[in-house]
Amino acid sequence: MTHSPRKRGILAAAAAVVALALAGCAPSAAGGSGDSGAPAELEKVRFGYIADFNGASLLAIAEDQGLWEEHGIEVETPVFTNGPLQIQALGTNDLDFGYIGPGAMWLPASGQAKVAAINSLGNADRVIAQAGITSIEDLKGKKVAVPEGTSGDMILTMALRSAGMTIDDVEKVAMDPATVVSAFASKQVDAAGIWYPLIDTIQEQVPDLEILAENEDFIDEVAFPSAFVASPSFVEEHPEATTKVLAVLRDAMDYRVANLDEAIELTSKMLKIDAAALQVEAENAKYMTAAEVDALTEDGTVVTWLTALNEYFTTAGKVTDPLDPAEYYLGEQFVAAGE
Repeated sequence: MTHSPRKRGILAAAAAVVALALAGCAPSAAGGSGDSGAPAELEKVRFGYIADFNGASLLAIAEDQGLWEEHGIEVETPVFTNGPLQIQALGTNDLDFGYIGPGAMWLPASGQAKVAAINSLGNADRVIAQAGITSIEDLKGKKVAVPEGTSGDMILTMALRSAGMTIDDVEKVAMDPATVVSAFASKQVDAAGIWYPLIDTIQEQVPDLEILAENEDFIDEVAFPSAFVASPSFVEEHPEATTKVLAVLRDAMDYRVANLDEAIELTSKMLKIDAAALQVEAENAKYMTAAEVDALTEDGTVVTWLTALNEYFTTAGKVTDPLDPAEYYLGEQFVAAGE
């Protein structure tokens, strides 16, 4: 059967409409927009954070730079007061990714999370004390506040051990970070294991406080890496989404190193925290590009850091039989996300 030129033109137009509709249904290889201009469905991810520079800066950058959408992710970012609470949320399927400091690294080592990416090397933790307390030995029998399972807890334990003491030699009082600030400022406690910029807040009210220990005192013994963690079940069930999230983190890492002042401003706006306070925190950490983390992963340095932490946590009684870091660090996936 033959058609008139006019009818052939109508049929061709209809076919073109169908082809465009089908193309719009097909996701693009990058997980974003296809050639048709129609966006593919974004993968939904819940990503927790702590409201400080280390915990929030990459999320602030990713939001400002449109990195989530670029990599095909729709993100929800609930805030937490510490790392262990995020690990707990991963375990109850209320979170897919989160952020922890070095003090909570024993939780991935015990199989409760995967270390998705190394974020920074910290030097912001201190053991502080009221005026007149000038040594770790002076803490014997004293009331010491610390956020449980954090880098503040870790620095306190290491400082006590360096003085031949244990946590049993002090009266340890577990508090959330904000409560540590108010308790120390009101002199309800004699000392604390805590970090900057919270120490700046305390020092405004207690200018004569003593600093008894800091990260650098133990640099030859162990590194203090903060990290992003992932739910083991999410990683297993959603490998493509995991790779996309790692790609976002990689891009944000590179931006942070190249534009640290801008990253501080973006994080300040996100958290509604004075940029000067975040500047102090940023000065007490080492930030790396994705390529630098790749190199430290491939030459075994990251595994060495995690192994040293395993040994510390075993000695501290946090974990009895830690996993090999190769079992819980997604190093290969992190590197592959940049290829």
